[in-house]
Amino acid sequence: MRDSAVHVDTTSQVPPYEQIRAQLAALIRTGRLAAGERLPTVRQLAADLGLAPGTVARAYRELEAAELIRTRRGAGTRVAALPSEPQAHDVTQLATLARDFTSAARALGAHTEDILTAVRDALDPGPASPSATADGETGGPRTADVGAGHKGPAKT
Repeated sequence: MRDSAVHVDTTSQVPPYEQIRAQLAALIRTGRLAAGERLPTVRQLAADLGLAPGTVARAYRELEAAELIRTRRGAGTRVAALPSEPQAHDVTQLATLARDFTSAARALGAHTEDILTAVRDALDPGPASPSATADGETGGPRTADVGAGHKGPAKT
């Protein structure tokens, strides 16, 4: 899946495992990674991102604890089905989603104003407004495709 890429900025203050967890959680919750879709193995994603397998394993453990993914021996790691019924407004869940989004945005190198603009644009989906997405990153962004179409590291 081409649009399902995980980016890790090794110069960010956000730990790499948290960047991975937040981005995968956002991809799953928004439906960009569908229920049943297979994720890369811990070793493969770690190799694609140039990270230690333990870093990816921690992100996967936290996603599994949040019931967003399921790992089965022999079947690999797959996206779990989300509840079909909308849940009542949950302040804790909203805070978690906000944290996931901001962590993922920070991992992409977005600044506070860019993040706020993206949220405003999402709340009022009028004509697409060009958000500032200039690559001001000076550090080590690393990207890997995830999902059924995973074929190795994406070009950065």
